[in-house]
Amino acid sequence: MIVVDTEFTHLNFKGGLWQIGTVELDNPKNTFLEEARLEEGDEIQQAALDVVGKTEEELRNLPQSQKEMLEHFFKWAEKIKIKNLICHGQWDFPYILIKANKFGLEFPFPHRAFDLHGIAQTKHMEIKGEFLIKENKSWMGLDSVLGFCGILDKRRRADMKTGLLIKQGSPHNALEDAKLEAECFSRLIYGRNLLPEFFKFKIPEYLLKC
Repeated sequence: MIVVDTEFTHLNFKGGLWQIGTVELDNPKNTFLEEARLEEGDEIQQAALDVVGKTEEELRNLPQSQKEMLEHFFKWAEKIKIKNLICHGQWDFPYILIKANKFGLEFPFPHRAFDLHGIAQTKHMEIKGEFLIKENKSWMGLDSVLGFCGILDKRRRADMKTGLLIKQGSPHNALEDAKLEAECFSRLIYGRNLLPEFFKFKIPEYLLKC
């Protein structure tokens, strides 16, 4: 299976898909990370730039096209036996699918993906007896998943509605986020560590018992 994270410039699926990062779950040393330039017409939210620490000019001047990046990603995935994607939430899978369709590329993945958000909420219900809800909606963003899995979240955060940074920290990177998601998936499903860089974060007892 392939844990995938993307960086894009607008939540309305009309933005640019400028970065893809992936980890092969069964062989986590096998990773992919590439970037691509924004195209004319790609919509941009300032908050999406702020969380990755980039400017519009930087993203418009990247060397390869989004089509080329997708072609390279699809080529990388060819040798992976189980091609189901593992994503957090409902953004990464459709962004890749929409862009593949736009550029006339064959989508090489099954249309059933594993959603880390849903898995984490299910596990939270099993352990805590309730879903993690705040302001009348699911509050299981990746930052909450990380906390639930015992991992310190050092990334910056922005409010996509207001465009304001609400937490300082390291800029988002698709490969680093894919690694975080892969580690959380392993802890939630198997109760064990996956990547050496996260060994310093102890797995909570409630995940070891499940």
